[in-house]
Amino acid sequence: MQEWANQLCENRQFGSKMTDSKYFTTTKKGEIFELKAELNSDKKEKKKEAVKKVIASMTVGKDVSALFPDVVNCMQTDNLELKKLVYLYLMNYAKSQPDMAIMAVNTFVKDCEDPNPLIRALAVRTMGCIRVDKITEYLCEPLRKCLKDEDPYVRKTAAVCVAKLHDINAQLVEDQGFLDTLKDLISDSNPMVVANAVAALSEIAESHPNSNLLDLNPQTINKLLTALNECTEWGQIFILDCLANYTPRDDRESQSICERVTPRLSHANSAVVLSAVKVLMKFMEMLPKDLDYYGTLLKKLAPPLVTLLSAEPELQYVALRNINLIVQRRPEILKHEMKVFFVKYNDPIYVKLEKLDIMIRLASQANIAQVLAELKEYATEVDVDFVRKAVRAIGRCAIKVEQSAERCVSTLLDLIQTKVNYVVQEAIVVIKDIFRKYPNKYESVIATLCENLDSLDEPEARAAMIWIVGEYAERIDNADELLESFLEGFHDESTQVQLQLLTAIVKLFLKKPTETQELVQQVLSLATQDSDNPDLRDRGYIYWRLLSTDPVAAKEVVLAEKPLISEETDLIEPTLLEELICHIGTLASVYHKPPSAFVEGSRGVQHKRLPGSAGSGESVESPDAGSAAGVSDAPPAVIPSQGDLLGDLLNLDLTPPSATGPPPAATSGMQMGAMDLLGGGLDSLMGDESEPPPIPLRTDTPQSPQLPHQSPSPPDYSPTELGGDLGGSPAMGAGFGAPPAAMPASFNAPVSSGGLDDLFDLGGGVGMPMGAYSPPKAIWLPAMKAKGLEILGTFARRAGVIQMEMTLTNKAMSVMTDFAIQFNKNSFGLTPAGPLQVLTPLSPNQSIEVALPLNTVGPVMKMDPLNNLQVAVKNNIDVFYFSCQYPISMLFVEDGKMERQVFLATWKDIPNDNETQFQIKDCHLSSDAASNKLQGSSIFTIAKRTVDGQDMLYQSIKLTNGIWVLAELRVQAGNPNYTVSLKCRAPEVSQCVFQSYEAVLKN
Repeated sequence: MQEWANQLCENRQFGSKMTDSKYFTTTKKGEIFELKAELNSDKKEKKKEAVKKVIASMTVGKDVSALFPDVVNCMQTDNLELKKLVYLYLMNYAKSQPDMAIMAVNTFVKDCEDPNPLIRALAVRTMGCIRVDKITEYLCEPLRKCLKDEDPYVRKTAAVCVAKLHDINAQLVEDQGFLDTLKDLISDSNPMVVANAVAALSEIAESHPNSNLLDLNPQTINKLLTALNECTEWGQIFILDCLANYTPRDDRESQSICERVTPRLSHANSAVVLSAVKVLMKFMEMLPKDLDYYGTLLKKLAPPLVTLLSAEPELQYVALRNINLIVQRRPEILKHEMKVFFVKYNDPIYVKLEKLDIMIRLASQANIAQVLAELKEYATEVDVDFVRKAVRAIGRCAIKVEQSAERCVSTLLDLIQTKVNYVVQEAIVVIKDIFRKYPNKYESVIATLCENLDSLDEPEARAAMIWIVGEYAERIDNADELLESFLEGFHDESTQVQLQLLTAIVKLFLKKPTETQELVQQVLSLATQDSDNPDLRDRGYIYWRLLSTDPVAAKEVVLAEKPLISEETDLIEPTLLEELICHIGTLASVYHKPPSAFVEGSRGVQHKRLPGSAGSGESVESPDAGSAAGVSDAPPAVIPSQGDLLGDLLNLDLTPPSATGPPPAATSGMQMGAMDLLGGGLDSLMGDESEPPPIPLRTDTPQSPQLPHQSPSPPDYSPTELGGDLGGSPAMGAGFGAPPAAMPASFNAPVSSGGLDDLFDLGGGVGMPMGAYSPPKAIWLPAMKAKGLEILGTFARRAGVIQMEMTLTNKAMSVMTDFAIQFNKNSFGLTPAGPLQVLTPLSPNQSIEVALPLNTVGPVMKMDPLNNLQVAVKNNIDVFYFSCQYPISMLFVEDGKMERQVFLATWKDIPNDNETQFQIKDCHLSSDAASNKLQGSSIFTIAKRTVDGQDMLYQSIKLTNGIWVLAELRVQAGNPNYTVSLKCRAPEVSQCVFQSYEAVLKN
């Protein structure tokens, strides 16, 4: 559209400006037919008039695509004005008439060789604007010629055309070598060609962030800086934006670039100024602060920013939003320029509010007097929003500049005396913050505040006043009466006020228990029994239980010393601020949001950050490289750190999954154990010794490629990679989800003794293993909490498949259907392997047994406790949530028997700090019986020895995520208490493994 508008403007210069309107005023019927006749006229003038009428119709939205062949025929002309009009038409309709557009290709080829450079440039510009994939290959040869044209005007136009062509067909542009030609144009003698080449490469690089097209080095930077002085203003912006993506090698190079960019600060175009500021702000990070030039640069940055504030209001606003970022990063730049941010009477409100914000950021002990005088004036303005912000600003000044606090409080009291309702309310809100910052200093003003209690009608002001009364109840004689007055309309108050009132009355009770017992009972009753708000109810119950069980503890909790509030609560978070500084002069700096937050479908938005300060050696160029390095350097985490425990449970999509959906691939479902928990794999533990025998594996099923030593880096836990479709087939194929056809022989055969100094002398053979332990069913979801649906459940591991076995009972009066289930992220990636199979409606008083197969390929998040599972169940009535804990023995896999040499080496290799010892009491099994029972739950005895009548069993366990746990179980004949020592590289699993030992042995 921009191209179209430019062309239209250029065309108007050829004809009379007074007579163009006649093309827009026709009301004839059969107009298309007449235009067709005129377009085919032999008279050049008549033909040109007809094309102008066509363009006019197109401009006002009429469909004139039927005239496409007739207009294209007019291309064969020497008249530049007519050619421009035809090209304009072609750009607009080529997409809807791609087959007809091919007719124009020959003319493009011919025009690209025209002696007139304007026509050559016009042809190549139009080529770039015709977004028709069919004809792009025909345009490659003409474009190649134009990129090497002798005229710089043609070359600069062709450079932009490459970017447009790349957007249509990136592969074609790369195959034709246009990108290399574009890089060569950076060394062009004409500055405008250089600027357009940089602009084109930058745009292509944005959509392909990993392509490294703009390979910036000192030589290239030197060429760009040379071209900078002679470019048009837009050319300068392109070059400056490109410079901002460069990371200098050292502070000397950084200073050199700053010196050559500084003259751009005095440019008349504000966009050039902001782009120059962006480059300087970034490169200043690398300059030592004790350098003389650093101070000089700070002084040079202030005047251009001040000058921007004398432009029209819209430009002022953009400048102020950028200055807001600059001041947060380097307040010293504008610390002496406070007066330019004083508000003028005729400033629009959006400029006033932005100036006010910057005034607070620049406030210091040196200028606080004039700032307060200004703010007091603003508080008497007529604009309510501005007055509110001005009153808040006074409070922020008090918190920021301690020496001014008394003067600020005095100013706020003067404003309260005006009795202007919204001023009073804002003043009370900020005085509450001042009390938090300076406790026991300005409480003398409380009496004045209490006088205005009746005039408060805004929730924030009422909540602030209630907080003040509760916090200083011992100094206010009638505090109980004041709070009781708020209690009368408790249910009509906003949640903010209700919560504050509840806390304030509890504080009052703890300070004056004898006088306020009835009041506290009343508020607790209102909060817990009469309220539907869960936050209020929960807080009420917590206070009630605290007060009824341990009043001393209640006093310590409720009346605890509060931390002082920070000076600047509205500062932008540092990493976001760094990114926004790198986007100064763009929309991101006005929104104060990164581009990824508002650029839809942007695959090329890169997160930028400032370079490290001088001498830190940090790099800003490749964020991806930085993150990759972080992954490889950090030790592999066994379980990702705990985030929000509730996770996304409330946002789960519980639509029943499709049974025909693709099963989650075993390879993409890399479980947590895919990382190398034992360093270089188990086989590396023996050092230079001969290679130990391999770990026994199931040979009767396809092997899942998930051995700990096969993946050098932690897997990606993205939901799409791990979870796949919820409706995966229960037959999971390879991996731990697949049931083995038979137990491997090695599980049952006794291992012969010998080796390693008789440590692993299995004197007594191990008998046939018993079945895996499964706990009895427990009530997971009582009927009263799920509108009549009761769920009893347990977990079992059968033939290598983890199952969630449930009894669903309908205790309601209506039929239940449409059952679905979903899990929150959990420590071991447990997720349903298929849909919840409730095939018939569940009638009232009916129960049904359901076995849900699970796999461990879901998203992972560390839970507390580790084996906690948060579940959402949906039916036709509602969605219900519950938590349950699965025995970790469900995750013990059948190939967890370690070779003896590997066991010994691994035991020695795991640090002693990772060893945990537990007592199992009241267990009356022999060591062989215990070993046999444990083996049924995939806890394998590797070796056994007897010392002084005490049997010691050495055992190994492997979890589904590849974590190995090694154990030493001590059994003393006649002693019912066993000792188990557990060693693991992930010691947080030891407690759960011990619980499984205890459960298996005692049941």
